[in-house]
Amino acid sequence: MGNDQAKVESKSEEEKKKLKPCCACPETKKARDTCIIEKGEENCGDLIEAHKVCMRSMGFNI
Repeated sequence: MGNDQAKVESKSEEEKKKLKPCCACPETKKARDTCIIEKGEENCGDLIEAHKVCMRSMGFNI
């Protein structure tokens, strides 16, 4: 049973690496982009940070 769990974890890591940055975290990306367009980047720090946290959780180094 332990080997099955390791296989699942390694597969999920492989899937994360195959994901392109443009396709990761669509919810936070959309909110961030909309805020920047409507209010300007300087007023969207919380949404920008939320997107960075999501991207890091998906394995991207930003």
